[in-house]
Amino acid sequence: MKILYICTHNRCRSILSEAITNHFSDGKLIAKSAGSQPAGEVHPLSIKYLQEAGIATDGLRSQSWDDFEAFDADLVVTVCDSAAGESCPLWFGKSLKVHWGLADPSKLQGTEEQLAEAFRGTIEQIKQRVQQLVNLDVDVTDKDAFKAALAELGAA
Repeated sequence: MKILYICTHNRCRSILSEAITNHFSDGKLIAKSAGSQPAGEVHPLSIKYLQEAGIATDGLRSQSWDDFEAFDADLVVTVCDSAAGESCPLWFGKSLKVHWGLADPSKLQGTEEQLAEAFRGTIEQIKQRVQQLVNLDVDVTDKDAFKAALAELGAA
């Protein structure tokens, strides 16, 4: 299953989701991430806490959703509320779309330990959702069955 994670600036939550999905899915899921208004850089704490968790960060970059029309995602997952409300490119119409609202740990103001807890918590939340997707036993070409299975997970 191909997944495209979308967040407006593609610098934290969607980047975390891409890396975590590719790391924990054993090749069953192929993830990319993009943004409608990419920041052009990955948040440094995203890289730090992914590496701390033993997750590869090579090749992660902030990029536009316009670069992924040919990716032909089975599933488009918005991870920030602003991206969920944006008008998506027409080519998303071929993909099933869901929203996983995730708090943005990069926006938190606090101590180093509070920031670490926020990133670690977000990483764990994404990891749990990815595990649910990995365990999903459904034909993604059957959009009705796919949508029903995602709804059962609380992901639709």
